[in-house]
Amino acid sequence: MGSKERILRLKENTRRNILDKATCIIQSEGCDALTMRKLAEQIDYTPPMIYEYFNKKEAIFQELARKGYLKLAQLMEHAGLIQEDAQSQIAAMWKAYWEFAFSNQSIYQLMYGINVNCCPGTDNIPESDLVQKLMTPVIRSLYPKVSVPEEEVRMKFYTYWSVIHGLIALHIIHRGASSAIDHEILYEAINGITLSIRGEILPA
Repeated sequence: MGSKERILRLKENTRRNILDKATCIIQSEGCDALTMRKLAEQIDYTPPMIYEYFNKKEAIFQELARKGYLKLAQLMEHAGLIQEDAQSQIAAMWKAYWEFAFSNQSIYQLMYGINVNCCPGTDNIPESDLVQKLMTPVIRSLYPKVSVPEEEVRMKFYTYWSVIHGLIALHIIHRGASSAIDHEILYEAINGITLSIRGEILPA
């Protein structure tokens, strides 16, 4: 490996170390506790060195959120690939979304601004659209009719997402119901929306 490659590798390792330590602080103390000074102290860097990689802490939040959206989309895609039909795909992919939210709760809160003051927003994070782009063709395949207006498919995506994200937010903010009840509500919501798309009658 040449000197240029070594320098690039060192920079990438340093950048990763900064993000890893920032994640640790957020997970243990919340993202509001993150400061550039605290970050520098915990990884034994000087603040100016961190500023060479991220010009402000909001840039760190943005990068962590971007990585969160990527990881979430990858998990959902993998969950869908191992299913044989669209209805099973929908259920598996939203279950993967749910599990990501609670396995990575601090990052999920950062991504969507739940009960925190440090949401980076989505305007400059193209990856924030990955879940919708991933789910749209699967939702479309649920329809029994061939031609479906794009607006209708989009509305159904937001119906799924608003219910599932809302349940997650309620659980995080108010501790929610029991885990078993949360899962029952989740599956009933997913199945209800799916059956409405397929034109099937919900059981009484």
